Amino acid sequence: MGLFTSLLGLPLAPLRGTVWLAEQIAQEAEQQHYDPHTIRRQLLEVENARNAGELSEDEAAALERELIARLMEASQRRNPTRRTHE
Repeated sequence: MGLFTSLLGLPLAPLRGTVWLAEQIAQEAEQQHYDPHTIRRQLLEVENARNAGELSEDEAAALERELIARLMEASQRRNPTRRTHE
């Protein structure tokens, strides 16, 4: 039965490979998106852009809020038992 099932599933192998690759890419993107070092670097970039006049105070504040929320979510993902104060 195993050989028969394998032969029938063979045409689906490229699809399975594509799905696996998509899952790997999504996982890596999520890891980078929630990486604390990346988020802190982006916060510094926002600060530098504000100081250089490339961003208004409102734009910088909005970006900082987004990044801080992401940093807090990253912390929560690393420590799921810790509760944040709302």
